[in-house]
Amino acid sequence: MTPRKVALVTGAGKRRVGWHVAQALVARGYALAIHYRSSATEAAETIEAWRRAGVDAEAFHADLADEVAVRAMVESVVARFGRIDVLVTCAATWKSKPLEAVTAEDVRSYFETNTLGTFLCCQHVGLAMVRQPEGGAIVTIGDWAIERPYLDYAAYFPSKGAIPTLTRVMAVELGTRNPKVRVNCILPGPVMLPPDLPQAERDEAIQATLVKREGSPENIAQAVLHFVENDFITGACLPVDGGRTVFAPDGSGSSS
Repeated sequence: MTPRKVALVTGAGKRRVGWHVAQALVARGYALAIHYRSSATEAAETIEAWRRAGVDAEAFHADLADEVAVRAMVESVVARFGRIDVLVTCAATWKSKPLEAVTAEDVRSYFETNTLGTFLCCQHVGLAMVRQPEGGAIVTIGDWAIERPYLDYAAYFPSKGAIPTLTRVMAVELGTRNPKVRVNCILPGPVMLPPDLPQAERDEAIQATLVKREGSPENIAQAVLHFVENDFITGACLPVDGGRTVFAPDGSGSSS
């Protein structure tokens, strides 16, 4: 009997995009490891719900900017499940702040969480996949707006702008060690707008897409499954943004 495949999804403790990605992988029959940093209660509730549904699942805590913690998390996942077949790096942080108020610490914090955290997870999980004859698939999460940044996220966007390069680097580094390890990137658009976003801003974001509607976390989950299941794609970056990357209705990039 072939062992059940295992997916590790970071930032999946709360019901945000990572949770929906994890749910899609569960539906494909994966055993599930979810990472959390501060949402211990939500992660425990999520794991309990999946276990009641018969899913082999467990939560793992780590500060992804801490190399020792990431290495320990990956070792714990492998010890618990015996393998890691899929990694999806959904953990991220972002908050608006005018340029005049941005500090060096803001920039440093975003790079540690969004860039370094993604790098360390890809590095340590990727090297574990290299040792597996079956290899594995890694999907990183960037942001469509690195192509046309909008205002008040000057500290955040550079940290996400590094993700496509990181993705290509890891595709080369890991793929040359084991051709069955693949690394790809998703660039989400407006798929889960904040619930407290004013209606005018919500409408503006929707009208700035070509499809004239808000996306959903399920759209990201579908893209993850595409990268996981199509074994002839690696080093690619896919916008999932309703056409937002290529469409500027007012000739600017001011809408999120």
